[in-house]
Amino acid sequence: QVQLVESGGGLVQAGGSLRLSCTASGRTFSSYAMGWFRQAPGKEREFVAGISWMGGSTVYADSVKGRFTISRDNAKNTVYLQMNSLNAEDTAVYYCAAMKTRQRIGRRQGEYDYWGQGTQVTVSS
Repeated sequence: QVQLVESGGGLVQAGGSLRLSCTASGRTFSSYAMGWFRQAPGKEREFVAGISWMGGSTVYADSVKGRFTISRDNAKNTVYLQMNSLNAEDTAVYYCAAMKTRQRIGRRQGEYDYWGQGTQVTVSS
C-alpha cells in the first residue's frame, strides 16, 4: 500500500510559478512510475506529466510542455511538479498518482494504482 500526500497548491497570479510536491509512504517508492493529473471544474481529469521510476524519462501533456517540469527524489520519496508561466487554464485540483511499474510511464488514469487527495491550484488573471 502506498499513501500519497500532495502539497504546494495555492493562489497565484497569471505568469507566476508554483511547485507542487507529493510525498509517498512506504519503502518501494522507487519501484513506481509517478504521474501528475489535474481536474478543472466541470471537466474530466487529465494527464499532466509523468516520470519513470528512476527519473530518467519524462512525458508531458502538450498543454504544459515547456512550462511544467516533473522531477523526483527517491531518497525523499517525493515527486515534484514545477509549474511556470501559469495561466487561468491551469486552474484545477492537481493529483499525484503512482503506477507500479519500471517499464513505462502511463498517461491514462486507469494505469495508476494509488492516488493522492489532491491540491488546489488557482491562477488569477
